Amino acid sequence: MRAELRLSSRDGKGDLGDPPPTRPTVGTNLTDIVAQKKITIRELGGCMGPIWSSYYGNCHSLLFMVDASNPTQLSASCVQLLGLLSAEELAKASVLILFNKIDLPCYMTIEEMKSLIRLPDLMACAKQNITTLEISAWKGTGLSDVLRWLQDTHRTNG
Repeated sequence: MRAELRLSSRDGKGDLGDPPPTRPTVGTNLTDIVAQKKITIRELGGCMGPIWSSYYGNCHSLLFMVDASNPTQLSASCVQLLGLLSAEELAKASVLILFNKIDLPCYMTIEEMKSLIRLPDLMACAKQNITTLEISAWKGTGLSDVLRWLQDTHRTNG
């Protein structure tokens, strides 16, 4: 049974509701978040990688989700991330790498994942500002930090 969770805005005055149900994205989803101002999030599933570049225009922030419980998928995720970081259209986008599924007993630690994808090397070479967070989309752990990052990023890049 899933615990009840309500997210609120940074100032605690706005209720953002329950986190959405989690399931792999197939295709695209659009979501609007209103917290001080409207932020539109376009979610693209990993299987849509070949056409991601058609969505780069007007992208201010990039949230890249990595499955922390699936070490065999990590190298494919790293290749996808490298492609995104090298795209000229995304050179000015802020990047948030989300290590998801930390609620599972078999998840890799953030240190293990950063080491396996050579994150310090990526950050040294990337044009983008890169931030990382550990989350559990299913339990809601870390989602308020994601919201705060989005608000701060859009306040700066607005």
